[in-house]
Amino acid sequence: MLNKLTIQNYAIIEEIEIDFSQRLNIITGETGAGKSILMGALSLILGERADSSVLVNTQKKCFIEGVFSIDDKPEVLQFLESNELDIDHELVLRREIGSNGKSRAFINDTPASLQQLRQLASLLVDLHQQFDTLELGDSDFQREVMDALAGNQSVLQAYQLVYREWQSVAKQLTELKEQKSAFTKEADYHQFLFDELNELALKENELEELDQELKVLNSSEGIKAALTKVYFDLRESEQPVVTLLKQMVQQLQPFSDMHKDLQALIERLQSTQVELQDIASETDHINDSVVFDEQRIEWINQRLTEGYKLLKKHGLQSTGDLLELQASLAKKLEAVLNIDDTIQQLEKEMQRLQDEADGFATQLSKARKEQIQPLETNVNQLLKQVGMPNAQLKVSIQPGTLHVYGKDQIEFLFDANVPAGQSNTSHRFEPIRKVASGGELSRLMLCIKSLVAKSINLPTMIFDEIDTGISGEAAKQVGMIMKEMASGRQIICITHQPQIAGKADAHFFVYKEIVNDAVKTNIRMLNQDERITAIARMLSGEKPTAAALENAREMIMN
Repeated sequence: MLNKLTIQNYAIIEEIEIDFSQRLNIITGETGAGKSILMGALSLILGERADSSVLVNTQKKCFIEGVFSIDDKPEVLQFLESNELDIDHELVLRREIGSNGKSRAFINDTPASLQQLRQLASLLVDLHQQFDTLELGDSDFQREVMDALAGNQSVLQAYQLVYREWQSVAKQLTELKEQKSAFTKEADYHQFLFDELNELALKENELEELDQELKVLNSSEGIKAALTKVYFDLRESEQPVVTLLKQMVQQLQPFSDMHKDLQALIERLQSTQVELQDIASETDHINDSVVFDEQRIEWINQRLTEGYKLLKKHGLQSTGDLLELQASLAKKLEAVLNIDDTIQQLEKEMQRLQDEADGFATQLSKARKEQIQPLETNVNQLLKQVGMPNAQLKVSIQPGTLHVYGKDQIEFLFDANVPAGQSNTSHRFEPIRKVASGGELSRLMLCIKSLVAKSINLPTMIFDEIDTGISGEAAKQVGMIMKEMASGRQIICITHQPQIAGKADAHFFVYKEIVNDAVKTNIRMLNQDERITAIARMLSGEKPTAAALENAREMIMN
């Protein structure tokens, strides 16, 4: 509920503050007094884009603030929590337009984006203007009306969970079938590449190890000569190194007790002798293992040629790369074999979800269809009350394919001129968006919203001059409908009709005044006597007659 609206330096409004009633708030005033300016200012805190041209006094910033009570709005509290905004029993929306034209938005004093402001405002205010009735012809709005009347919210939520899961599985299935098609086209080529690698049967690091072995084999004669010379010098020459070390130990041994450092030196020589003996043995062993094998060289060369050919073919660098490629190809070939089983499983899951979704959709459709006759009857009766006795609404619900809201194709059909006595089987019914005029749409929307308001917790509803083109009894009925709607929610209505103004719980009057040689718009709440005078002027002109005053008094009392 909008408790307070404060406007400063907006168009010809210098500063006004309005404290709204919880019920039916009526705003009246002469044409051009500035009622539309009020709506323009209000629309800014509802997320509309700002225009610096609204700044008449460019030395000051424009300031619009709305204070809302949100105790009965769990969806608003959820929005504030999810957007990490301060939560209190009151909500403050504010817009500021600087003298440079830059606009800023705030939610509870926290800077916010226009998108956040719009989302939050949609939960707080339903702004209904004469030319904002195009949504009445929108299929989503029509579906929302039927679901609100049918109480379909919980079933719709359950359906949408299943529907989205069904869509997800359907997407997976489509992608898998496309993947299978691609795999099938490439399967033969992948099999050829795999067979080529499988036939070579490489082992980890094999090409690198063979390359090293080939280097050894090709240099085997030089390696053996070097190893033989080392072994000979260590063990078999005229003065073998190992024997010389043994002799050195024997020469020093008799004097080991005579000098403190000799024993350590002897031990080092003995250790070196043992190490060189071991080196000699290892040299001899290696020498025996190095064999010039022409057949082995030929086999390795052939093996390396085949391996390097595949490396070059696939643009790879090592044996490990080829083995990774082989494993990847094996997985792709295995996937081709297993993909049909996966497709079959997904098809079964998709059918299960589709059947479940169809069950929920049928439930939704049944509940919607049960509301067709009551909605048509009630709306058509209300249309008579608001001065459209020959107008009728007809609701068409046709089966279609499953979509995010079920399987119904919902269309509101309208005929503004049903001949007297003729039922709604007239062939002149056409979609609302094609045939209804602006004034007809406004009254039709009021009738529908008045019915929907009984089924769901609508936000504050603002009606901006939707009573254009009606008067007398029709205007009185519109006022009665609004009065009834206001028993359960806040209504703010700008009107030129005295019959509607007479129903107000709070009557505000917009007027122009001269302040410091400048025309300004102001607003004040009228007391009982001022209301009677204002309504009388709406009935008979600037100087109301006694009859007009009496009539106005009767309108207020009734």
